[in-house]
Amino acid sequence: MTDMPSSLIATLALKRLAATPAYREMFLACASLRDFLRPAALRYIISEDRAQMLDKLAALQLKGYRTGLEYVGEEANTLAEVQQATEEYLRLIDAMSSHGGLQEPTQLGFDLSNVGSLISRELALENCNRILARAAERSVGVIISMERSQWTDSILDIFLALSRQHSHLGITLQAQLNRTADDLEDVLKTGCKVRLVKGVYSEPAAVALPRGEALDQRYLGLLERIRGAGIAYAFATQDPSLVQTICASGLADGGELEMLHGVRPQLIKSVKDQGRVKTRVSAVYGTNWYLHLLHRIAEFPENIFLALDDVASKRQSTTAASY
Repeated sequence: MTDMPSSLIATLALKRLAATPAYREMFLACASLRDFLRPAALRYIISEDRAQMLDKLAALQLKGYRTGLEYVGEEANTLAEVQQATEEYLRLIDAMSSHGGLQEPTQLGFDLSNVGSLISRELALENCNRILARAAERSVGVIISMERSQWTDSILDIFLALSRQHSHLGITLQAQLNRTADDLEDVLKTGCKVRLVKGVYSEPAAVALPRGEALDQRYLGLLERIRGAGIAYAFATQDPSLVQTICASGLADGGELEMLHGVRPQLIKSVKDQGRVKTRVSAVYGTNWYLHLLHRIAEFPENIFLALDDVASKRQSTTAASY
């Protein structure tokens, strides 16, 4: 018998499922599997439909939240997937600008692997430049997500190259990675926005800290350095104790709390309602939500019970009402 807590066993198992390409391919190929899991996914996916998604973002803004958006998908290995994702971002920017209900531009985010980085650096740069140029025309901020540690060098290389031309660009950094304290030095020199996360991927002990007090302290130390640089920044976390610590200190001043749509909405609502810290709900939309669903459950393994109940009951998601 293992002495590992059952919650950690569940987390590691879900992350292994998310990291196995064969299961992702099975999800994409099997409509019945998608139909089966969809009720659980809709707790976290703001919509599978673009028009409905824009209406829901407008509703969140009316409630006082800033909004962020990502077209769900990552680790695209074919030109067809990459082209589809890139074109969707271009259409999305145009659709947001013409939607009468959005009070301010929604921040866009994406994984570089979704726009070509796994195929070539040149392809990713080309597609990013297309997206960023269109976004600049509409005053839309763009933030690059961080992915598995084996791609960190590539992601930072592409970000630093893009940052020379695009001041509305930002980058996500993972506190769990041991290298982030060193990476931060070059990132801060760009003056671009930084979004700090703990990190969702299962990483070797040699390169990353596990969840716990040591990671929380590292997160706070990195956030202090970011705030001191005088740049735009977001502390992105769903951890209630960490949110409380940051909001009770000066670390929140000038920054914003960013939380994923559908994950502990009451927590971000309580911060927003206090009126001292800006809040951003970061949503994802689209149909390729397999990895996103597993990552959300893995963060809080007790959510697997909610997922089972969602699948069994097939009732309509009430997530929006919690905001």
